[in-house]
Amino acid sequence: MLDGAARLDELVATAVADGQPAIGITDHGNMYGTLEFYKECRNRGIKPIIGTEAYMAHDSRYERPTRRGRLDDSGGDTEAGQKLYYHLTLLAENQTGYRNLIQLSSLAFLEGYYYKPRIDWELLEKYSDGLIATTGCLGGHVLQSLLRGDESGALEKAARLQDIFGKDNLFIELQDHGLPDQKRTNPQLIDIGKRIGAPLLATNDSHYTHREDHAAHDALLCVQTGSLMSDANRFRFEGHEHYLKSAVEMREQFREFPEACDNTLWIAERADVEITFGEALLPNFPLPEGFDDDRAYLEHLTWEGAKRRWGASLPNNVVERVSYELEVIASMGFSSYFLVTWDLIRHARDSGIRVGPGRGSAAGCAVAYCLWITDLDPIKYDLLFERFLNPERVSMPDFDIDFCQERREEVIRYVQSKYGHDRVAQIITFGTLQARAALRDVGRVLDMPYGMVDKVAKLVPSNPAAPVSIGQALKSEADLRRLNDEDEQVAHLIATARKLEGLYRHVSTHAAGLVIADRALPELVPVYRDPRSDMPVTQFNMKSVEQVGLVKFDFLGLKTLTVIQRAIELLKRRDIEIDINTIPLDDPATFTLLTSGDTVGVFQLESAGMRDVLRGLK
Repeated sequence: MLDGAARLDELVATAVADGQPAIGITDHGNMYGTLEFYKECRNRGIKPIIGTEAYMAHDSRYERPTRRGRLDDSGGDTEAGQKLYYHLTLLAENQTGYRNLIQLSSLAFLEGYYYKPRIDWELLEKYSDGLIATTGCLGGHVLQSLLRGDESGALEKAARLQDIFGKDNLFIELQDHGLPDQKRTNPQLIDIGKRIGAPLLATNDSHYTHREDHAAHDALLCVQTGSLMSDANRFRFEGHEHYLKSAVEMREQFREFPEACDNTLWIAERADVEITFGEALLPNFPLPEGFDDDRAYLEHLTWEGAKRRWGASLPNNVVERVSYELEVIASMGFSSYFLVTWDLIRHARDSGIRVGPGRGSAAGCAVAYCLWITDLDPIKYDLLFERFLNPERVSMPDFDIDFCQERREEVIRYVQSKYGHDRVAQIITFGTLQARAALRDVGRVLDMPYGMVDKVAKLVPSNPAAPVSIGQALKSEADLRRLNDEDEQVAHLIATARKLEGLYRHVSTHAAGLVIADRALPELVPVYRDPRSDMPVTQFNMKSVEQVGLVKFDFLGLKTLTVIQRAIELLKRRDIEIDINTIPLDDPATFTLLTSGDTVGVFQLESAGMRDVLRGLK
């Protein structure tokens, strides 16, 4: 996070405009941006090369050496004189390579995390098939040995990588950003390539799209490290060369070794990864004896539930509606989804965990009503099933399930125990640098007076529902335009903040979403471990996990349900029994309360706007 200042659309468009046939993604230690990158490249007609710049432990991912001195981009030093971690570039050549890349990225977090998510030699040997590797940048094992003057160690590590990946799948990576260390070690790398028979590869470490973006990237690094740009000792990139260079620039840079540039095209031709979208990967629901498939068991449970809801002699309109819904659910392949949802809600109720009555379009599903997933009769209230599930618009059904806030984790633990801890994960979310935050962050790293920065930031309208960009604010706010035109310092602040606005700032977990897979998740998507819950979390966001076929379940912890449960328990101590599910829906005192708008604390009726509606509606 806060390391790359390149916007995806601009980056890919620049490569396309230069006529480049392919472009690769190698984010540091993760695969967060893989799907967005893949789709952007496909939409622009350029081949995406999927990769990652992995972090490697010195020997074992389980080692935890003591750090000394300042932490730098290559991990800082340890007491043994080694680095905490080393860089290694990995690219997927085919589907096997892509799956292995996911495994390595996941295991780096799940097993090797120490300052950074780290892999090791053992994991490389196990998951090397289908991968192309390079010796990496100055932070790599090979170059770190050369920088220490250990040429035999560098040769040994390059040969070890070649043994793991194969003769045509380990490239000697050459970079030239004008750095003295690169000037000195490139001839040594070329010599190593000759000695082990490994091809050369010319690359340019790209952290921003255009050369002129280097100042904004420098500011971004200061935001990441909490430093001031005036601090001469802060972490920074040397030079202005870490941008997406054109083919002409790269050919000129490496004119003495044209084969190093030719080999980028060789990799582009070989790299062939196809990511499948839209295929639903539903978890396997364990069936009791006597039922051949999910459909049969769902139909059995639904008709049994229908009799409890409407009586043993079912009305014709109920039979028609339920039959129609069951047919649609089965034809769309969602029977298992309903069974999984039914089972976890049944478990919660049996365990005394308060469950909500259902909400949203799911209330229009009669099958859900029969299964006690929802508690509102959709036939009585003439609710539409097609709002929830429509055979003409294929999309996953989506139940938002409310649980007592204090016991939500119990339901999650039940799901983990039933389907497997490696098949259940939370979903990542990405926080972005919004306009005001970008201005304040940049103002801080520029060491501008707080009052001035605060004044500029507050001139950007605040609208959480539809965030206003700095560019939009410049068009709509005359005072902001005037400051931008009249004050060079403010103009620099705004220009820099605009380059950083919208970039990902941090990761967190989705408040409600979980995915349940039919196999171990690292076989499908990369994951990391949330240190707070110790649960796996997908490295792809909610939209992306759904696109690759994973099924999302929303488990919401609702404070309102906790309050209701406590109220019932307190009344029970006074020998007053209340069934919250059978309270009258036409109680005059309740309507008097609603029409007065005195509904602070009532779920979804407590905002000022809703209270105004209640008072006006009577």
